Amino acid sequence: MHIAFVGLGQMGRPMAINMLKSGAKLTVSSASGKRHAELEAKGAQATSDPAVVARADIVFLCLPGTEAVRETLFGAKGIASMMGASQIIVDTSTMDYLETREFADKLAERGIGFIDAPVSGMEARAIDGTLTAMCGGKAETLEKVRPFLSCVANNILHMGDSGSGQLSKLINQLLFDINCAAIAEVLPMAVKLGIDPEKIGKIINSGTGRSYASEFFIPRILKNNFSDGYPLRHAYKDIDSGAKVSATHNIPMPVLAAASATYQMALLKGHGDLDKGAMIRVFEDLLGVQFRSGGGDAAD
Repeated sequence: MHIAFVGLGQMGRPMAINMLKSGAKLTVSSASGKRHAELEAKGAQATSDPAVVARADIVFLCLPGTEAVRETLFGAKGIASMMGASQIIVDTSTMDYLETREFADKLAERGIGFIDAPVSGMEARAIDGTLTAMCGGKAETLEKVRPFLSCVANNILHMGDSGSGQLSKLINQLLFDINCAAIAEVLPMAVKLGIDPEKIGKIINSGTGRSYASEFFIPRILKNNFSDGYPLRHAYKDIDSGAKVSATHNIPMPVLAAASATYQMALLKGHGDLDKGAMIRVFEDLLGVQFRSGGGDAAD
């Protein structure tokens, strides 16, 4: 069995390393080539040639988003045109749900199997091989790739037809995104009205207001750390995807729309390279406060 893995970024690199546990021949590829030597030292083969990737029985993708997946599959050097029946593509990237369904249809026309399998869990879980994979596509196709997918995920869920994996990931991400926007809006109000940031942070994270977002971001915001999470400018693609689904299917999502405005304000303020916790700076600036350890009025 020949496996290819395309995309060796923050998540892709440890996933590709864990894929070596399958015992299959592994070919890795990335646009920069920065990790090629490292993976070759661990036993993989590396290539920058799409034609080599396209020879694999199963091709795993872990790419930055929709445009990168589209280019890899259907661009001028796209692998889809070089693949055919009996081969399978597994896309672990997080990308647009509606376009995922279109991609699946195009690949099916060539007889290429397709599983959309976005993963949940940060880099630490990618390293441990304990990600959750939400999978869309035919059940029999998923069973063919399960032994290899299990090298990177210990929770593999078949969610339904093509696109269902991406939709499931989107639902999870939108709830997280909304939580982050709420934290950014409400916490500066607490400081403005005289509440100690550290104390209210402890109350939230031990009370009913607790969420994964609060547990992750509040301690980091207090320390003025906005670099541990996913950059805002990349995270905004989930908000955009949610808005498209809402518009396409006439599903009202007023809370998402409100959260979207917070993301947009943060991006306009130049916080796109910082993580989601940085959205709090928008409301801190508005109220003239800071939610920090020993915080209070913002410095002039």
